Amino acid sequence: MRARQGIGLCIAAVLSLQSACRQAPKEGAAEETPAMAEAQASEAGEWISLFDGTSFEGWKGYNQEGVPETWSIEDGAMVFTPPEERPQGANYNLVTEGTYTNFVLSLEWRIGEGGNSGVFWGVEEGEQFGQPYLTGPEIQVLDNQRHPDAKAGTTHQAGALYDMVAPAADVTRPVGEWNLMVITVDYANQQGSVDLNGTRIVEFPLGNQAWDTMVAGSKFAGWEGFGKYPSGKLGVQDHGDPVAFRNIKIKPL
Repeated sequence: MRARQGIGLCIAAVLSLQSACRQAPKEGAAEETPAMAEAQASEAGEWISLFDGTSFEGWKGYNQEGVPETWSIEDGAMVFTPPEERPQGANYNLVTEGTYTNFVLSLEWRIGEGGNSGVFWGVEEGEQFGQPYLTGPEIQVLDNQRHPDAKAGTTHQAGALYDMVAPAADVTRPVGEWNLMVITVDYANQQGSVDLNGTRIVEFPLGNQAWDTMVAGSKFAGWEGFGKYPSGKLGVQDHGDPVAFRNIKIKPL
């Protein structure tokens, strides 16, 4: 009996030592940084947080340094409050510091009463581009009941690929409530989609003749730079109305 107990203790000691060796960092090994963790998650196709609800790290004003004062963090959300006075030509759009190509983007949005905003991908910064919508296609964020744009056609309603593909249904929640939106942009397979509150409402082609034909039939026809940057920044729009975003995360494809 004592012999068996002795063998059991030896085995436990060996296993404990092996576990300690696996967990102990190698001498001289670099400590894992957030950038390293993001790169590893990207390789594994895992979700990467783009906004943790506590800081604007990874975001900046479009064509600017830093984040405009019109944006704040409240209750874990990034909130846009329109300025009382807007200088001529000023924009308070936000974009990511990083660029993305093939991905699934998940976020929640809440629009103010009568409000208008949007989410962009494929955004390019530069002096020749004064606004994100000059390069980045937009998924509409809107109060469908009160904003005039909702009456301008279904391709202007919430969840639409703006001015190009209308949502199959209006599944928005009442103003003041959060809407969960999932945007898929997959240039590798030449397709994209929008899911709103658990319902697939939009599908569209990408990076092919069908895309070019669709753009040619929209207000963006002939716009230099529009939709020309498959690898671009993500953005959220200042359209002059209160809007909030939270739980923003991305999964590389």
